[in-house]
Amino acid sequence: MRKLSVIGIGAGNPDYLTLQAAKALQNLDVVFLIDKGQDKCNDKSALAQLRKDICEQHIHKPYRIVEAKDPERDRAPASYEKAVADWHEKRAAIYATMIRDELTDDQNGAFLVWGDPCLYDSTLRILDRVAATGSVAFEIEVIPGITAVQALAAQHRIPINRIGEPVVLTTGRRYAAGERTADDAVVMLDGECAFKTAPDDTEIFWGAYLGTPDEVLISGRVGEKKAEIEATRSAARERHGWIMDTYLLRKRAT
Repeated sequence: MRKLSVIGIGAGNPDYLTLQAAKALQNLDVVFLIDKGQDKCNDKSALAQLRKDICEQHIHKPYRIVEAKDPERDRAPASYEKAVADWHEKRAAIYATMIRDELTDDQNGAFLVWGDPCLYDSTLRILDRVAATGSVAFEIEVIPGITAVQALAAQHRIPINRIGEPVVLTTGRRYAAGERTADDAVVMLDGECAFKTAPDDTEIFWGAYLGTPDEVLISGRVGEKKAEIEATRSAARERHGWIMDTYLLRKRAT
C-alpha cells in the first residue's frame, strides 16, 4: 500500500528539522509540493524553495518532486467556513490525483508541512477527505515539527504560559471579535493586526519570519508598540511579498 508521511519541517530554520523528520525524509520516493503561486501581494516561492533545499540535504537516493497549483480561494466570502470548506474540497481532488497517479503501491511519499501538521494546518483534514472518497488507498504517518509558537517563545526567551495559568491559542479574526477566555493568548493567522484591539497595557511578544535570516522581533506594551509593529509588518510584507507572524498577548499582572 502507498505510504504517506506528513512531516513537520519547523518554523523556518532548517536546523529546526527533528531527527525523526530527517530519518523519514531518507526513505522518500516522492515529495508532493503545492505551489501557492505569485500575485501582487504574495510571493511564497521562498517557502517552496526551503522545502526543496531540505530534500536535497536529507534525501540521498533517487526521488521526485511532484508539484501542483494551489486552487483559488475566495478571499472575500459571505461565509468564511464555507469558503474554507470549498477550498479544501478542491485541494482534496488535487491531492487524490497526485497520490493516485504519482505514487505506486510500494513507494513512500510525503507532504512537508511548515511548522507542525497538527497546528493550524489543513493537510491532515484534506487527506481525510481523500481517504473518505475511496479513490486511492494509503497509510499515513504524522511527524511533528517545531511550531512558530515554540520558536516565538524561544527567541523572546520567555515561557509560553505563566505558572498555573491557561493559554489560549487563537486566530487574529477571533481575537479581534472579542473571543478571549484567558489572560494570555497566542495569536496566529492574523492578517489585520488584531493586537491593536488589545488594551494598551497588555504585553506583546511579536515575531515574523521566525527562524529565518529575515526574522524580526518586537516586544513591549501594546500601546507603545502597536504602531511600530504595524509599520514593520507592512514594510516587511512589501519587501518580501509575504509575511507570517505570530505573537503572544499577555495581560499584565495587577
